[in-house]
Amino acid sequence: MHPEPIKLPAGDTQLVQILDAALADTARRSGDWLVCRPGCTQCCIGVFAIDQLDAARLEQGLRELMVSDPERAQAVVERARKSVKGLSQGFPGDPATGLLDPAQEGRFEEFANDEPCAALDPSTGFCDLYRTRPMTCRVFGPPVRSEEGLGVCELCYHGATEEQIAACEMPVPGLEEELLEEFEQSSGRRGQTLVAFALAL
Repeated sequence: MHPEPIKLPAGDTQLVQILDAALADTARRSGDWLVCRPGCTQCCIGVFAIDQLDAARLEQGLRELMVSDPERAQAVVERARKSVKGLSQGFPGDPATGLLDPAQEGRFEEFANDEPCAALDPSTGFCDLYRTRPMTCRVFGPPVRSEEGLGVCELCYHGATEEQIAACEMPVPGLEEELLEEFEQSSGRRGQTLVAFALAL
């Protein structure tokens, strides 16, 4: 985590609100097909790349948690430090900075698939930084369109037809790319990292 808080782009709050509203609408349309619930942690196991806007948002959430619940915040930091220590060996990038090397993308596919997210409280199964979680976490579960087509969590939409799944698609605005570019220019922070590296003090 950076020593000084970095200002997020003005549009970041709007992006989060849009995605939260889209998820709520998708959940309403999906009903029992969308089984994502507090305590379901399958998507919290295994590392994934986050951009610098995600990292800054997580840092902001951790700073807020340090004020509201210092003990819980310290537990997050300790989990992150432990994770960074374990992840540094064989890290597909620079373990000193936590930045992933795009040239080692192939190695990343098989890297630390059993590592729990540092923000996950293992005793409750809840995310301690849920409000400021990365974009990947915000769109995982419901049907979301990518280059590969319409993807859903393997635990969800059992018994639903392709048409029913498509009717529940969660729209994702293209605002994130624009905000990331703005943030990279204003902060000088570039590249992808992991949640643990963003949270380890």
